[in-house]
Amino acid sequence: MTKLVYFAWVRERIGKGEEEISLPAEVITVGDLLNHLKSLGEEYETALQFPETIRVAINMEHADHDEPIAGAREIGLFPPMTGG
Repeated sequence: MTKLVYFAWVRERIGKGEEEISLPAEVITVGDLLNHLKSLGEEYETALQFPETIRVAINMEHADHDEPIAGAREIGLFPPMTGG
């Protein structure tokens, strides 16, 4: 099981702050994860319709979309940050 934590409007659109899910073996990278999540339902598809804008942290460390997720204890998904 992998713990996913959702922040800001990603959380609002998915409708939950976190969940634990089992990932299929073919989900290897952050990009694979985002594509898999989009297949879980309309709320996920809406939240992740522009995956290139989603920022990801693996075990609280920022990760690129081509980074492997093997061994991740927690994966956070959040929109781009702005402000000052």
